[in-house]
Amino acid sequence: MAQITCKELSAISDLLTVEENLVAKCKAYACMTTDTAMKDRYEQMAQRHQRHFDELYSNLK
Repeated sequence: MAQITCKELSAISDLLTVEENLVAKCKAYACMTTDTAMKDRYEQMAQRHQRHFDELYSNLK
């Protein structure tokens, strides 16, 4: 794998932080709602953002 620049590493780090925050928010919203459809949607969104996080992180290995 080619080495990445400091600027690229910083951008990936920022994206990881954003995805991590989105996972936490979606999970929190899922816990707060009593609407089953909304709860399912928030959980799906949390899973999607977790996949984004995992894919970004795997590029650092």
